[in-house]
Amino acid sequence: MKLSADTIWLATAAVDMRTGIDALSLHVQQALGRSPCDGTAYVFANRRRTRLKVVCWDGTGVWMCLRRLHRGQFVWPQVDDACWQMSAEQWQWLVTGVDWQRLCAPAPAQWRL
Repeated sequence: MKLSADTIWLATAAVDMRTGIDALSLHVQQALGRSPCDGTAYVFANRRRTRLKVVCWDGTGVWMCLRRLHRGQFVWPQVDDACWQMSAEQWQWLVTGVDWQRLCAPAPAQWRL
């Protein structure tokens, strides 16, 4: 999926994948304290991290898309924060199932050859 959203936010808490556009938009407002109609893509995952739902307002309506990995799980941030902002590059790695958090991780301080 090629998002045209300016910003991508991951909602770190798991959601029921039966949840629809209205309930997810309400979650964005109440739990994340953000406006669901601000042009941002909001991404939700199920508890097992095998499915993603994306909700994005494009100016005339709301898009909701679902992605499921055939094998494995999506790498998800810890639940320390209610939401997590990510770059377009991180998004591309996330949807393919790659550990996007390791791509920009600093080298260990004690690394020696």
